[in-house]
Amino acid sequence: MNITIYHNQACGTSRKTLEAIRASGVEPEIIDYVKQPPSRAALQEMIAQAGISVRAAMRNKGELYEQLGLADTSLSDEALLDAMMAHPILIERPFVVSAKGVRLCRPSELVQEIL
Repeated sequence: MNITIYHNQACGTSRKTLEAIRASGVEPEIIDYVKQPPSRAALQEMIAQAGISVRAAMRNKGELYEQLGLADTSLSDEALLDAMMAHPILIERPFVVSAKGVRLCRPSELVQEIL
């Protein structure tokens, strides 16, 4: 089975998700999404396939989120995507893509649904 994880080594949830994938016997393709962010179209597709909103796909912790005023609920999905494309660290993690679906694995146990 081919699995891709959009990973951030600094994130405990992302590390736990990667461990769970490996424990299932699969070595995933690991993409450091901060250094190699998905294209806008790919991110939109992952969000749609995961069945979540654009806002749910955005990391809402940290200084950058506050500095950019992203808590403003009147911002459009396009504005949120613009911010994530300009600052990939704002993409919530980890997204996992497999033949069985796409999940934003927060909590990390959600990965079990697509293994």
